[in-house]
Amino acid sequence: MAKLLKPKSLSIGDTIGIFTPSYPAYILNEEKFQLGIKVIQDLGFKVKLGSLTDQRANEGYRPASGKARADEFMALYRDPDVRCLIATLGGMNSNSMIPYLDFEYIRNNPKIVCGYSDVTSLHLSILHYSGLSTFYGPAIMSWFSEWPKGELETIESFLSAVSKDTVYPRDLTPFDKWSNHFRDWSDGSWKTQKRKWENNSGWKVLSTGDVTGEIVVCNLNTLISAAGTEYFPNVKNRILLIEEMAAPYSKEERSLTQLKLMGVFDEISGLIIGKPEVPNSENAPFDMNELIMEIVGKRDYPIVSEFDLSHTCPMHTLAQLSKVQLIAKGNYDVTFKILERMTLD
Repeated sequence: MAKLLKPKSLSIGDTIGIFTPSYPAYILNEEKFQLGIKVIQDLGFKVKLGSLTDQRANEGYRPASGKARADEFMALYRDPDVRCLIATLGGMNSNSMIPYLDFEYIRNNPKIVCGYSDVTSLHLSILHYSGLSTFYGPAIMSWFSEWPKGELETIESFLSAVSKDTVYPRDLTPFDKWSNHFRDWSDGSWKTQKRKWENNSGWKVLSTGDVTGEIVVCNLNTLISAAGTEYFPNVKNRILLIEEMAAPYSKEERSLTQLKLMGVFDEISGLIIGKPEVPNSENAPFDMNELIMEIVGKRDYPIVSEFDLSHTCPMHTLAQLSKVQLIAKGNYDVTFKILERMTLD
């Protein structure tokens, strides 16, 4: 991996570029897409849409070819006015962009890149080939487009991550409430149906320990798709944070076992698992935490689950290879501290 680079901080008045790396989610609900843009503008930022996004390009499961999507991304990245790039949403095929990205230009011109889920392919490839620390955080159509003014705690965490005014070290803490309430984008219920919230018990300790190190943040399914590539992350002596959207236990067992067979759990210094948006026990007589420990096994490093950086909301924002301290004492007694600024002033 190239030497780690951090982007410059984001300031009010800066321009944010919107790119669509995989699923053209704007085709599902134009009003919701426009709301995400308005929320960003109301925060005081300018917005520039990438060429495909501006056209609402649509080829079913993707806006265009991998090359065309990479061209959209690089055109925004090369624009001197654009200081930050945020994905429309995720999908399944961001990795199609990788062969066509100009990693040398990215390395020489570090900027904030933010997204989650399938955008993991871009996080990992940009980190490996360019050395740029990108941000695992919200997308335009989640959670900037939460009715009526965006998901406020998620936005606050994002702004704290990219601002030059944030004081470090700083603690990330569980939100008071959390939600995985699905509301249909096609019938207006995303506006008319009040979101259902659950009390947040906190972050569950599955294995105690105290570790300080760099953290790698990934969508589990997308991380598995990177197995065997050059850009699969170096996790040795690092903390691994993995999260998933759809999480039937059979799929989780397969993915976690894949990491186990690859030796990932033998190399890392800590493990964090985010709250799944759509858990499904498939009639298993055990819960997700028991399944995790069955596969990962007893370890001498901290293991924490039910973390608030996932497909549920609110979600925290965290930059790749941020230096953090994780202290897991037991039950729900967890300290998570970001030790250094994630941007440059």
